[in-house]
Amino acid sequence: MKPPSDPRAGPPEPVAGQESPDGRSGRPRSGRGQAREDGEPDALRVVEQAAVRLLARREHSTDELERKLIAKGHPAPVVHEVVEKLAGKRLVSDERFVASFIEHHARRGQGPVRIRAELRRHGIDPERIEAEFQRSEIDWRQLAMEVCRRKFGSSRRENLRERAKQARFLQYRGFDADQIRAALSFDPAEDFSSPNEAEQ
Repeated sequence: MKPPSDPRAGPPEPVAGQESPDGRSGRPRSGRGQAREDGEPDALRVVEQAAVRLLARREHSTDELERKLIAKGHPAPVVHEVVEKLAGKRLVSDERFVASFIEHHARRGQGPVRIRAELRRHGIDPERIEAEFQRSEIDWRQLAMEVCRRKFGSSRRENLRERAKQARFLQYRGFDADQIRAALSFDPAEDFSSPNEAEQ
């Protein structure tokens, strides 16, 4: 004999695959509602969150941001769509990245030759690089002098070997011949015309 039902209880839950008397389906409910079958909105959201976390650390070029996201395993088409969206919102900007990159590396004592090469490696268009260098107010000759002074001191080196060492150092740091001449007050091309002179 069945026990009497409790009148305060609601209607019984339908069995999976059947309909209840009030027309409800027995399909399990989703706590977040019906999800899209292709999962694309979730993928876009995940990639965008990953991109924003990277941008919160420092400026990125669009090319660098795409490469990093793809390297993390995100699908390339989704990454491209997300980066374009962020670029439209100015959350990622090649122009801003280049300006920040030039200033940051100049503060580290690097010259324009080296900085240009690094920017090209980041996928920046050469025309954009030159435009930002034109807008920059950095005095590269003065910077070359300061970098040389920090490394070798303020006394002038008359010995050609020492001056050649300074010139090579500045060249390695990314300064061009004109900036090196200004920093060392001599012309490496003229003073080192004979290999034997530099060894004296």
